[in-house]
Amino acid sequence: MTLTPLVYWAQRHEDIYLRIELTDAQNIDVCVHENVLQFRAQGHGAKGQNEYEFSLEFVLPVKPEVSHKSTQRQVNITVRKEQRGWWERLTKQERKPNFLAPDFDRWLDESDAEMEIREKEEKRNRLKASRHTEDQFVSLKTGFLFMYNLVQFLGFSWIFVNMTVRLFIFGQDSLYDTFHTISDVMFFCQILATVEVLNAAFGVVNTGVFPTLIQVVGRNFILFIIFGSLEEMHNRPVVFFVFYLWSAIEIFRYPFYMLGCFNTEWKTLTWLRYTIWIPLYPLGVLAEAVAVIQSIPIFDENKLFTIRLPKAIGTSVSFSYVLCVYLVLMILGLFINFRHLYKQRKRRFRTKKRKAN
Repeated sequence: MTLTPLVYWAQRHEDIYLRIELTDAQNIDVCVHENVLQFRAQGHGAKGQNEYEFSLEFVLPVKPEVSHKSTQRQVNITVRKEQRGWWERLTKQERKPNFLAPDFDRWLDESDAEMEIREKEEKRNRLKASRHTEDQFVSLKTGFLFMYNLVQFLGFSWIFVNMTVRLFIFGQDSLYDTFHTISDVMFFCQILATVEVLNAAFGVVNTGVFPTLIQVVGRNFILFIIFGSLEEMHNRPVVFFVFYLWSAIEIFRYPFYMLGCFNTEWKTLTWLRYTIWIPLYPLGVLAEAVAVIQSIPIFDENKLFTIRLPKAIGTSVSFSYVLCVYLVLMILGLFINFRHLYKQRKRRFRTKKRKAN
């Protein structure tokens, strides 16, 4: 005697869903032949542990491809309709088989099914629009970051190459006119560098705000206050060393960021970007400190930026005191930034080793 499991059905405009009440089903055989679905499997059904089978002849044509998924409690079958539409009944015979019943967990009327389709379509359109907007933002951000890094790379490359060529041609004499020949481009690059602080603050790039702020403010203080405001500092050799060390670091950093905009990496450049700063960054801070120390007697002499106190107090505060405090802050900033850059380097190469393994 053939045993038939309990079968529950529901439909959508394009699919037929069947749920067979069969626990721990094994040896499942499902196929559609000449518009008739045939099912056979072993499992625990209404008549205990046995072999169960049934067949259904559909009222309208269906596609021969059928998919099924077995769980611990049931077997789920999905059949695709040949033509999109809503069926009045499931089987060709008007009288419903005894083992067949509606699946009220998935049952929908035609109007509800159409509403479900519209909701899915609206959700899909919203998701598509959201992805389109996100892609536009990513493309705009990538273009902006690439152009910024390109401009900075060209600027610092011009500085580095110009200073190197002048050093070979004029020798020591080039050390004394660096400010007059290079300062305009350096002013431009360092003013533009303030964008990096904004990028970090607004999350355009994933980096810390404080280390970036320390570097940008520190360099601009040296450039505008120490070099820019004191004509006596323009012909000092220390200007050459400060500018040269700054540009030597940046000609590796900015092209690394440019490639990163397109998820591209050049291993040699990556190593240089995360290694060249180890000797150059402390030397750059040392050159900046020398510039500050050389400027202190000049500020004392010309009283520039001196803070004049009321006559009742009868004194004034020289800007040299500020510079002495700044020297202490430079040492602190060196420690903070060096630690930050070292962590970046360690994290970068640790990740690469993990990927290699």
